[in-house]
Amino acid sequence: MQERPLSGIRVLDLTNVLAGPYCSYQLMLLGAEVVKVETPGQGDLARNLGPDPELNRAGLGASFLAQNAGKKSLEIDLKAPAGRAAFEDLVRGADVLLENFRAGVLDRLGFGWPRLRELNPRLVYCAVSGFGQTGPMSQAPAYDQIIQGLSGMMSVTGTRETAPLRVGFPVCDTVGGLAAALHICAALAGRASTGRGTFLDVSMLEAAVSAMGWAVSNYLVSGVPPEPMGTQNATSAPSGTFEAADGPLNIAANRQEQFETLCAILDRRDLLDDPRFADREARKLHREELDGELNTVLRRRTAREWEETLGAAGVPAARVAEVPQAVELEQLRHRGFFTDLPFPDGSGRTLRVAGSGVLHDGEPLRPAAPPPLLGEQNGERRELAARWNGTETAVTP
Repeated sequence: MQERPLSGIRVLDLTNVLAGPYCSYQLMLLGAEVVKVETPGQGDLARNLGPDPELNRAGLGASFLAQNAGKKSLEIDLKAPAGRAAFEDLVRGADVLLENFRAGVLDRLGFGWPRLRELNPRLVYCAVSGFGQTGPMSQAPAYDQIIQGLSGMMSVTGTRETAPLRVGFPVCDTVGGLAAALHICAALAGRASTGRGTFLDVSMLEAAVSAMGWAVSNYLVSGVPPEPMGTQNATSAPSGTFEAADGPLNIAANRQEQFETLCAILDRRDLLDDPRFADREARKLHREELDGELNTVLRRRTAREWEETLGAAGVPAARVAEVPQAVELEQLRHRGFFTDLPFPDGSGRTLRVAGSGVLHDGEPLRPAAPPPLLGEQNGERRELAARWNGTETAVTP
């Protein structure tokens, strides 16, 4: 593979749990050198999170292992004089400083943007928080579920009977991390021409509302609030989850020609002559009747059979997988999406971690090393800081 896009970029990562670590994991996959600065004796809270109590006690919780491969770990106490001095040395040589404290925490520690810019005018400083650094909610605590609720996301998840429901994974953390990674890359590109650093104030709430797309924009444009529709697609019909012989099947016949092809394959061309199903708007009004007609035929074959038959004819369709099935999809294997690494504890076990979902010149981006033990690079701190600052020869081994 050619040199990765962020090769040579140095990221100082003060983040915890998910939004921030997910961001720095993406930067690492793109080639950046990421150094986690962790509280001595404690480290990233995610080290203690996950379904395996033994790993949690060892500081290698599954939540930590998932997002921290390929990074380094230093224990630094930002409240102690020696720790503050060590941190300043690293800031001077860093390209990016990433943190997800509550708004103002780093400033109260004496490292607000004015001080950081004084230490390193070229620094890209990215602060990820629930609500941003300003505004009436800036000091409110926030986790993913809080953001899901306030953004309106939960109100459109589920059915009229079950909503509001939480999305089944921390989507707002992930979206916030992606937004941070995108704007860090943009700031680095801008710095190449201006020579100046940037302060990036990332709001998970705003990133979540932005990511909701049509659920928000349709209301802003039409004034009609979206409603929870379960597995159905509000913009089209038939588009949603249907009943195959062995389980659920997703079909998205969003275009007229796809609906006509679907009817032909199901031997239900009579539906095309029914005024209730003549066009998209009519089908949306009579969604339940149409779904009932289609399910009568779809129940005769398995979801996998329909997936192959309909897909070959140009009608988007696929079975609904559970996570154990999803991670074993041949498509992911073919693309090299997962990487196997040795467990960081030296136990000989294998750790499988996810990639970015993007191939660069036909190749997936992979971490080269497992997640670090807490403080694993403590003994290398002075050499690392000297290398970042271009003063290696001044360091005594």
